[in-house]
Amino acid sequence: MRLPFLPVDGCCSVCSRPVEGFKGEYLCDECRGRNAPRFDRAVQAVRFEGEARRLVLDYKFRDKMHLAADFAEWVEAAARARLNLAAVDVVVPVPLTFFGRFMRGYNQTELVARRLSRSISRRMACALRRRGSPERQSTLGEKERRVNVVGTFAVTRPELVRGRTVLVVDDIMTTGATLSECAKELKAAGAARVWCAAVARSVRG
Repeated sequence: MRLPFLPVDGCCSVCSRPVEGFKGEYLCDECRGRNAPRFDRAVQAVRFEGEARRLVLDYKFRDKMHLAADFAEWVEAAARARLNLAAVDVVVPVPLTFFGRFMRGYNQTELVARRLSRSISRRMACALRRRGSPERQSTLGEKERRVNVVGTFAVTRPELVRGRTVLVVDDIMTTGATLSECAKELKAAGAARVWCAAVARSVRG
């Protein structure tokens, strides 16, 4: 089984957006524009396509929870390649809404974050909660995604992130709007740095 792992080289230094055939690092148009993300850096393990897409969707919607172990390994490998994991103080999963967790029965991101935190010997803290019932990001365009997540996250345990380097874990990163909004709230609560790591990236254009 061949999986579309993302390259370590030829990526944006902030969001890790890859450019085929490019060597070194660069700063993409989005990360230097007016809608630049609020996180300091983000990494992803695989492209959200082919077999990787099937596995992520099986995990997310078809109760294939055993895949959390593999995904945590993928995320750790990607993070070790582009981040200094020794500097991470706490691992925080992106939360679901109360209704979303009730319907699914588990938070798929939390399972990956928990395994990752154990592997790198760092505390996992559910320091974020999701407010309201925003539309699913997968149904929206780029501008609508940014608007949809504004004000939907709140920090529940600021004492766990204040002055620390926080690694936020998610399953799929597309525009980065969700992770950026999480980072905004964590920094408002006093986090020194916010890094993000996702299992998959939906690469546009």
